[in-house]
Order: sequence, then C-alpha cells, then structure tokens
Amino acid sequence: MEQIKLLLAILLPLWLISCGEPPSESPSAVQPQPIAVRVILANTQQWPALYEATGTVRARTSANVAAKWMGYVRQVKVQVGDRVRAGELLVALDARDLDAGANRAAAARDEVRNAIPEADSAIAAAKADLDLAESTFRRMNELYQKKSISDQEFDEALGKRKAAQAAYEMARAKKTELNAKLAQADSEVRAAEVTRSYAEVLAPFAGIVTAKSVDPGNLATPGAPLLTIERDGYRLEAAVEESKLASIHAGQPGIVALDGINRSFASHVSEIVPAVDPASRSYTVKMDLPADPELRSGLFGRVTFSIGSRSVLSIPSAAVTERGQLESVFVAENATARTRLITLGDRNNGQAEVLSGLSAGDKVIFPVPPGLADGARVEARP
Repeated sequence: MEQIKLLLAILLPLWLISCGEPPSESPSAVQPQPIAVRVILANTQQWPALYEATGTVRARTSANVAAKWMGYVRQVKVQVGDRVRAGELLVALDARDLDAGANRAAAARDEVRNAIPEADSAIAAAKADLDLAESTFRRMNELYQKKSISDQEFDEALGKRKAAQAAYEMARAKKTELNAKLAQADSEVRAAEVTRSYAEVLAPFAGIVTAKSVDPGNLATPGAPLLTIERDGYRLEAAVEESKLASIHAGQPGIVALDGINRSFASHVSEIVPAVDPASRSYTVKMDLPADPELRSGLFGRVTFSIGSRSVLSIPSAAVTERGQLESVFVAENATARTRLITLGDRNNGQAEVLSGLSAGDKVIFPVPPGLADGARVEARP
C-alpha cells in the first residue's frame, strides 16, 4: 500500500504539468542579430631588411695628457668640464732642479763667450808678430843673398818667422776650439730649456677637459695620465656582427639613435676597423655625428642600417588589441568572431609585422566594433 502511495506522489505532478499550458520560450533562446563588421586580409608585403647595431659615442680626437718629467705637482690650472686653448698651461710642476740645470748650462755658455774676445786679441797679436817676422825675414834674406850677413843671423830671422807662424796658428786653433765649445754650450742650454719646459704641461689642442686624475702635491711620473682632453666632434663606434661584414661598407647611410638625449641623426659609415674581435665575433664601425651641444662621450647609441628587403606578413597596427603583454586580433571564421593571440615584430608606416598567430589570407576584423566579444556572430560587409 505504501508503494502505491509513493508512485502516485511521483506521477501526479507530472500529470498536472502535462495538462497545463505549454511553457513560453525563454528570451535567452532567441538568436541575436549578427554584428556588421569590415574585414581585411592578412597579406605578405616586401619590407626593408633592417639591421641594428649598438655602440658607444666617443670623441673623434682624444688625448691623455701626461708629464715628460718626474716631479711634484705645484699647480693644476683646469677642472673637468673646462674648455682649453691649444698651448694653454694645464699643470705646473716643481721646476727648481730644472731651473738649476738650466742656470748651469747658461753659466757655462757665458764663460765660453767671455773667452772669445781674449782669443781674438791673441790672434791679432800673433798676426802682428807674424807680419813683423815675415818683413824681417825678407830683408835678412836679401842681405844674406848679398853675403852681407852671416849664416847665424839668417837662421835667427828664419827661426823667428817660424815661431811667429806657429804662434799665429796656435791662436787660431784656440779660437776654433772656443767656437766648438760655444756651440756645445748653446746645445746644452737649448736642451736645458727643453727639459725646463717639461715642468709645464700644455694643452696639445683646443678642446674640453673630460677627466682629471691629479691634484697639487701629487708626484707626476712620465707617461701617467694627468688629464684627458677631447676635441669637439663625436662619432658612434658600433659593434657589428662578423656575419654582416659583406653588408656594411664605407659611406653606407644609417640612422643613429641616442636614447640618453632622445635624439636621432642621419649619418654614414666613416670608417670600418679592419679587424674582428675574436671574443665577441664583431668588428667596429664608426658613424660620424653632427655637431650638437648635448653630445657626450660614453653615451649609448644604436645605428640602424637598411641591408635589402624581406617578405613579411603584415596587418594594420590599429587592428591589434593589447592587454598587458598579450597582443591579439579578431578574425572572422564561419561568420563568427574569434580571438587570436599573435606575436608582433617590427612596425612600419602604420603596419605591424606578424611573426605568429596568423596566416596569409586570414580575415582580420578592422576596425573592431565596440563590445565585440569572442564567439559573437558577425557579418562581413564591404
């Protein structure tokens, strides 16, 4: 009996439902109207093949200024950032030892010079004695030929002439020796003056001081850099892969971008270093930069070269939806909007290169209607 009651309790509601009105259709079961969209075909285009190399801005002319003589620094005349003229005094060293050497050389030269007038007087006196001896010998020779004087008197006249000749030659030799000593003394004075100039470190050319590693009281040693000076004029020295050796040549144009000062310059290859670094497998290309007050050595830079053309799959950049680091587009597939995640490469003139996610001929929805969602029904219209 209880089983019958339970069966009636289950069947009665079903019978009541079957005898009632048919249920009305729910609003969600109504199919929405398709959204009218425009589509473009992802197609293949020829784009310039670009190659980018990175490098560092350096001065075209740079010099490490060093002392040629060991001495203590007495004065530093410039600071980093100062502009200097060619030949301007930069660093002065203690020159007391050099001054003493120059003074000794000058004193030795003066001593020789003072001896020259005395030598000239000795030559003049010896010449006078020689002339007198010559005249006396000629007279005595005439008398001797006439047998008017003895042999002894003739020999005495001859001996006096020879003695006077020897004295004259000796005086002239002494003058020649003094002249040689004077020339040597002049050379020593000039050498001392050159050495004395080593106490003054001068600017080799006009430019700007970019580094200073010396202060008063420091001991300067030959060859150790004291200052660094750069001449106006800069260039980008970029490292180019050895595989691009055949693609880059002297005079080739390129665009140099300096992110640090937010500037770009049209440039060209001015020099290619004819050696490949075995560690990095790259070689150095130098790009001249125009004069600009914001340029500084050490800036990071990029140079872009056009080295031919390449085939790329492209779509309008505005058709891409970006959410964080994800990039996607809507494509029309069987009258339905589908979201495709894509990977983009370069951009050029409002077009974006598609590396993955699309194939040539795919119908990309562009422009994207507001509120378009994945799975929505769409109708492509011209």
